[in-house]
Amino acid sequence: MKRTLFPTASATALALSLLAGATIALQSTPAYADDDKETCDAPADKWLPKQDLEAKLKADGWTIKNIKVEDGCYEVYAIDKDGKRVEAYFDPETFEAVKTKED
Repeated sequence: MKRTLFPTASATALALSLLAGATIALQSTPAYADDDKETCDAPADKWLPKQDLEAKLKADGWTIKNIKVEDGCYEVYAIDKDGKRVEAYFDPETFEAVKTKED
């Protein structure tokens, strides 16, 4: 069997394909939690009370588990009117939904 110091064409093509794939993978940047971060920017003196948000959501058929402040928003953990677990963020000045995640 004759040995050669030069790789065959198929080995070169395979190596280039792997190198191209690795280059693309390295150029892709992962999404970090801070990229998704939802913030509200209402000044604290304009905030409506948490109890008012809770009353509004209960009137909409939600069962509230917890309401806390996160990134300047009201973060609500609840069961919605359809029985789904919900994590929702609301603007504390307007009670407008900023972001909602359902299980």
